[in-house]
Amino acid sequence: MKRRMIFSACLIAILGSTALAQAAEVQTAEVQHTGTQHTGTQHTGTQHTGTQHTGTQHTGTQHTGTQHTGTQHTGTQHNHVGHDHAAAGTEMNDTSSTARTSHAGPHGGSLKQVGNLQFETVVAQGGLRLFVFDRGGTPVQLDQGRGTVSVKIEGNPKRYRYDLLPDEKGGLSAAVNLSKLAGIQMDVAIQVVGVAPQTVRFAEVATVPISRQQLAADAIARQKICPVSGKALGSMGEPVLVGVDGQSLFVCCDGCVDAVHANPAKYAGGRPQITVTTATLADAAGIAAQKVCPVMDEPLGGMGTPVKVLIGDKPVYLCCKGCVKKVQAEPAKYLAMVADRRSEGQSGTPPGTVPAGKDQIREGVFRVTAADAPFVSAQKVCPVMDEPLDAMDGPYKVNAAGKAIYICCPGCAKKIAADPARYLAVLKSHGVEAPAIR
Repeated sequence: MKRRMIFSACLIAILGSTALAQAAEVQTAEVQHTGTQHTGTQHTGTQHTGTQHTGTQHTGTQHTGTQHTGTQHTGTQHNHVGHDHAAAGTEMNDTSSTARTSHAGPHGGSLKQVGNLQFETVVAQGGLRLFVFDRGGTPVQLDQGRGTVSVKIEGNPKRYRYDLLPDEKGGLSAAVNLSKLAGIQMDVAIQVVGVAPQTVRFAEVATVPISRQQLAADAIARQKICPVSGKALGSMGEPVLVGVDGQSLFVCCDGCVDAVHANPAKYAGGRPQITVTTATLADAAGIAAQKVCPVMDEPLGGMGTPVKVLIGDKPVYLCCKGCVKKVQAEPAKYLAMVADRRSEGQSGTPPGTVPAGKDQIREGVFRVTAADAPFVSAQKVCPVMDEPLDAMDGPYKVNAAGKAIYICCPGCAKKIAADPARYLAVLKSHGVEAPAIR
């Protein structure tokens, strides 16, 4: 029994030491206590005899209930930020009582005070920059300063480390392309040396700002089609921005701008006017050219007189009224499908196929073209990441056993190449038939 008690006591001591060691890694501003010697503080004439410190946690620099002869520390909290301790490894960090954050940095960044210094962190698409000021707001020279910044993206456990070096604007900067992270929250941990007697550590939560170009791209992706012509935005070159009653919308080309200004109420919603009628003899040529219903993939006329849907000024013919709602919900998708079928009929290209890619960005990964548009619209989601195809600057096209699969980023190509049948099956389970590559 005595041996068991001794073993249990040893085990508890080991576990306690492990927990303290782990806590010390997180709380980097703790003062190191070795035995009963307090580094940097001189206790004259104090004798510690037979005093055992086992499992006692010293958090920060607070000593409670311990009486030292000649010097009494009872419930006193010592603020180590801003003091020059001779002990090596002492640090300033933002866990102290003097650290506070505002959002009024002179360069538009987040301003945090640590001790007697203020640190402004500026996060931009071109990287991260750090400026330092004294309490009065006077810039601190950083010629001898150096640092590191560690970035953790929301939802990703991995941290990315970059060096902070002096730049021409009087700050420390890490030049790194963060444009792909626009709008994404990230945790930023900063460590700086050479600006104070101690190493300075602090943390921020930041979001990379979204550029005007990215905002425009998002708006185009949401609007999808020109409200005047009904064509897919981008099919006629760079979409044109038009202001209507204090709002903004995009049209496919300059030729549609006057129509918007002439009837702003008609186009203010950014969606084309959709009109549903019954086809007449005047539509015979259009029906013959389209041949099949884009919703049901059935021959037009097989369920009676085709239904004519005008999307802007572009006609789409359907096999029955039951298909109208789907076209109204996704007009751009069905317009693209009809346009693709018509071009295939004129060129003699078999339906349900796409050309092999020409613009290769890496081995086996190609940029999409206009011919891929209806299939991209039908697939919508990357089968590897289960993310929208445009989530990571996509879509891209890969060859999966002779069929085209669209992915959100080049990094997904390896998984599809390793098991194409698996991802073709994923698409099929969502009702998507991958087009054959011709």
